[in-house]
Order: sequence, then C-alpha cells, then structure tokens
Amino acid sequence: MYTYEEAVRIDRKDPLSSFREEFYYDKDTIYLDGNSLGLLSRGAEANVYELLNSWKKYGIDGWTSGNHPWFYLSEQLGKASAPLVGAEKDEVVVTGSTTVNLHQLVATFYKPKGKCTKILADELTFPSDIYALQSQLKMQGYDPSIHLKQVKSQDGLTLDETEIIMEMDEEVALIVLPSVLYRSGQVLDMKALTIAAHERGIPIGFDLCHSIGALPHELSEWGVDFAFWCNYKYVNGGPGSVGGLYVNAKHFGKTPGLSGWFGSDKKKQFDMEHEPTFAGDVGAYQIGTPHVLSAAPLLSSLEMLNQAGIQHLRERSLRMTDYFMTLIDHELTSFGLTISNPRGEQARGGHLFLEHPEAVRICKALKAEGIIPDLRPPSGIRLAPAPLYNTFAEIWQTVQTLKKIMEEKSYEQYERGRGVVS
Repeated sequence: MYTYEEAVRIDRKDPLSSFREEFYYDKDTIYLDGNSLGLLSRGAEANVYELLNSWKKYGIDGWTSGNHPWFYLSEQLGKASAPLVGAEKDEVVVTGSTTVNLHQLVATFYKPKGKCTKILADELTFPSDIYALQSQLKMQGYDPSIHLKQVKSQDGLTLDETEIIMEMDEEVALIVLPSVLYRSGQVLDMKALTIAAHERGIPIGFDLCHSIGALPHELSEWGVDFAFWCNYKYVNGGPGSVGGLYVNAKHFGKTPGLSGWFGSDKKKQFDMEHEPTFAGDVGAYQIGTPHVLSAAPLLSSLEMLNQAGIQHLRERSLRMTDYFMTLIDHELTSFGLTISNPRGEQARGGHLFLEHPEAVRICKALKAEGIIPDLRPPSGIRLAPAPLYNTFAEIWQTVQTLKKIMEEKSYEQYERGRGVVS
C-alpha cells in the first residue's frame, strides 16, 4: 500500500507540486529543515540582483526610483504579507527582526499600573522571547523572577489553553505567547486566547515565527492586539531576512515605545524636526532605515505564497504531515521513535516532532544519507515537509532511510555531542 510509486502519483496529481521547480535544491538531498530556514527560490535570487542593481544604477536616487523604491519598500512588503496573517494592508509592516520587533511592541503595550505589573508568557516558548521580556521588565524596574509569569506545561511538550486562561488574573498587564510551539509544533487557539484576554482587559500578542507562511490566521477578525515574526522559515526570505509586525488598527495613534525616524509620516520624515510626527498606521512602529538587500528576497517569496494561497498550502501541509505520521507508525514505532507532536489537524503545525534517546546521533546519520533534519536537544528531531517544495516521494524515502538507519544501528558510529548550530 505504501509504495514509492504511490507517493510519486500523489505528487503528480497535486496542483501545488509545480512550485518545487521555482526553488534551488540538491537532487541528492532531501531538505526537511524549512521550519528553520527555507530554501532559496529563483525569484528571490532575481530580486536581490534587481535591488542591488538599483543601487548600482541610481545611487541615492534608489530611495524613490526603480521598480521598488526603497523608501516605500517596508510598507509594500507589509501589504503583501497582510493576507498571510489575516490583516488589513495598513496593519502590517516588514521591518526589524523578531526580537527587535518584540522589544518595540512590549515597550508600546506594556503599561504596568498598581498591582497590574506582570507579563504572562509560557515555559515552552523560544528563549529569545523570554530574554526580551526579562529585559523589558528590568528596564521598568521589575524583577523578572516575580513579574514574568510562565505557564507550566504538564508534559514538557504542549500547553493547555485552559491553564493559560486561568493565569490571566488581575496582576497581568500583558500577554505574549507563541502561535505554534517551536519544538512540538502545537498550534495554540489564538482566537480563544484573545477573547479570554480581552474579557479581562489584557492586551495580547503572538509570536508567529512558526506559523507565518504555514497556516492561515485571522488576526484582525480575532482582535489580536499585536504580532511579530521572522520571514526566513516558511516564507523563504533567506538567512537574516527582515522580520514583520502587525498592530491592530484600533491602536493606531499610540506613540511607539521605541521611536525612530523611519516611523515618521513619510511626508514629514525629511523635515528633520526634533518633534516627531509618526505615521498614522503600523508604519509608526518602524525604528531604523530598512535593510533593503535583506528585504529583497521577500518580493518574490511573498508573491509566491499569495499565488499558491495560504489555505491551499495549509491543506497540503496537513496531508503531508499526516502521510508522514502514517508511514512512521507503520515502519518505525518498533525502534523506539515516538511521534510527540499533536496529531489533530487543529493542533498540528507544519512540522513533526520525533523523540528518541539517540536523537543527536540519528540526526547525524540522516545527514550522512543526504537527509537534512533539525535536532532539538536532548531527544527531539524536527522534520518539516514544506508544502512549496517538498514532495510525498521525499517523505517516503525519508522514512525508508530512517528505517534502515535504525535496523542497522548505523547511528552508533557517530558521537553524541551536537554541533555548534543544531
């Protein structure tokens, strides 16, 4: 039943399969790490050269000349990002990085008063978010060990939304949570959490790093106050790609917590006045000059995602991860490999999370066989079939290769220590 030929037939019938040829990939390698860094597309490469050439051709006039004037590039890319997060076009801007944008948003929305001084997060979120929240608390004169509440996980892998809501008490001034947990791939119910937060008068924001480009959002409809993300995973914007942020239109007119000249009203920016006139939309939350060459790949990447349609990409992603889990259940459970990501479609993100005590050495063995996984020490293996460029045939091959590694115990020839980057 589960044959290579059947996997190939599935790929041939899939209308999204054609997008694979838009990407550069090694025919001898199966790349399953798109939830850490997406592959380079031909269009993204062409856009880098196009904007490099605009610098070459126009010099300083590139700010207002060419096909993509740099002065308006962040807003242009924000408009293209809006459909991916379910936002209005003036609610999204491409700027900064994940952590810089989080600092900006917390500095804007965290307003401690009286006994309402705490920030609510969770113990499973990506460490950089916690570092930023600790830093913001310290700058306000608060002790993070007291004023940063982190919701506990019962199993070390997932969070219970009911328990999160129970922690939303009168001492919480701000809530910052992930949309998808970076290890287990659990999707949190952002709508329910937002409703609960607002019933208690608490602003709430989400880190979308592991959901942007992978699953649909309706941030505006749900009333989410703010969100932030990177663009180098499923959006395929390249290493160090410029991040993005969203602010609900109901908050337009707020003074940004961190001010910079690129948050100015475009018509006033070059008046060089020391009293700022901020943009009337999300553009106000920009700080510094846009990183033009790092933003260039997004011109094509966002166009491709919108062409494919985020709903269609999500549907294909779910089919791919379901097929992956079915094969793993059929071929690999006897070797002690455990599927630790949520299995339900509503709670499952774009990657699988396998666990095994020998995860470090298994990942090294997979790489030696030309399969690129992602290690999450001490025992986690993330496998992300990206719907734009991975195939069902690759999933089948990966499971067969992993079965061979486990049968032959070829992983035993590798050291247990992880690399500097895992």
